[in-house]
Amino acid sequence: MSDRAVRTARPAGGSGPPAPDGTGRTRLLAAAAALLTVGAGLGLRAVATGDVAKYGGDALYTLLVLTLVVLLAPRSTPVRAAGVALAVSWAVELLQLTGLPAALSARSTAARLVLGSTFNAPDLFWYVVGACAGWLVLRAVARRRPPA
Repeated sequence: MSDRAVRTARPAGGSGPPAPDGTGRTRLLAAAAALLTVGAGLGLRAVATGDVAKYGGDALYTLLVLTLVVLLAPRSTPVRAAGVALAVSWAVELLQLTGLPAALSARSTAARLVLGSTFNAPDLFWYVVGACAGWLVLRAVARRRPPA
């Protein structure tokens, strides 16, 4: 691997921190999107109740997982990032068929937020909604980005 592939661009004059490359910018945007998604989830819980809050939260959960996938693997294609996010969401939901998430959720708020506690089949559909929404956004962003 050449040294040039690792170095990042510096602003004019060579001083200051390196300017973010495409990957750095993607990670920064993914981190901002993750924060916005968490805020949207908290906002949804504050203004909605019942099925709207529950199933909207499911879609936002998968959207958050998608932003974390992009944060960790910024060169992922939109379909791959959405697929991984959907697979993770489904895996967590199916894990709820065992007693493990319920036991962990009883002892930890963080575990309850991440793993849930009770299997609910309709959640699987709403995870698809979240993955599709994220895929559409990533695809639109990828189309607007100038070629490298």
